[in-house]
Amino acid sequence: MTRTGTNDNERIFGAHRRQREPPVGAISVLGSANMDLVFHQPRRPEPGETIVGSRFAIGPGGKGLNQAVAASRAGADVRMISAIGSDDFGTQLHAWLTFEGIDTTFVRRVAESTGVAQISLTADGENTIVIIPGANDSAVLSDDDRAIIDSTSHLVVQLERPKALLQKAMSFARTRGITTVLTPAPVRGDIDELIDLSDILVPNEGEALMLSGESDADAAARVLSARGPLTIVTLGPRGALVAEHGKILYSVPAPQVEPVDTTAAGDTFVGYLVAALAIDTPLRLAVEVATVAASLSVTRLGAAESIPHAADVKV
Repeated sequence: MTRTGTNDNERIFGAHRRQREPPVGAISVLGSANMDLVFHQPRRPEPGETIVGSRFAIGPGGKGLNQAVAASRAGADVRMISAIGSDDFGTQLHAWLTFEGIDTTFVRRVAESTGVAQISLTADGENTIVIIPGANDSAVLSDDDRAIIDSTSHLVVQLERPKALLQKAMSFARTRGITTVLTPAPVRGDIDELIDLSDILVPNEGEALMLSGESDADAAARVLSARGPLTIVTLGPRGALVAEHGKILYSVPAPQVEPVDTTAAGDTFVGYLVAALAIDTPLRLAVEVATVAASLSVTRLGAAESIPHAADVKV
């Protein structure tokens, strides 16, 4: 990785913080907000087997919320468009987002229960996740939501909200010249229209292989980027791969760390990436910063709680 000196972190994010009024390069995140129920266990049980875990925790999560928190902790001005229930989980999530400095004006309270995710975290730091969408299944895109999107430079979406909602929002953003960023996770069904509406596509390696039909990350990145979007494939401990117009531009290595919990790594990467790009940071440096931030997140337990602050991210 190119070493640019610790002062560059302040140059990338500090200048943006000094210009927050009025917002410069503000980001809208249209995505999920869940309460995570985390089970720490030695391994995955076999079918029909009961095993004893070591720890249980409850905390904020959801790919949309995680990405919003990451961008905010990176120093960006973040406006969240989401739906939560009118239950205790919803109240807790709303308070937590507000505490993180995220604009929650258009986090909608609905009659359905707040989304929850059951996360099983094994001793090797890997995880499996089951999501109950609840309020996240709301497909309403209001005029106020469009106004929020229109007030930002980047729209960030994932696949934990209804496809029709994402398509409406991304189509609107495209008409307004707003950069659209898609994390295609979890991959489900045909998302060709969403890929075609993406300016930046950020899959992990498994998602890239599924979407492209290829058997290796390089080929997958070439295929996906040939469709139009700048494609950045995250490779876990191997860093990230950047492709454009069907060609590999470069790869960025990741710092070697001892993983504890990989739950929020991808979302941390996206939040930091977009926060940097929104203030016109050169692409390669933005990817380097995002890779370091994601590597830091896996050394800590939790989803949103594991995301580092900008002062801790040194490139």
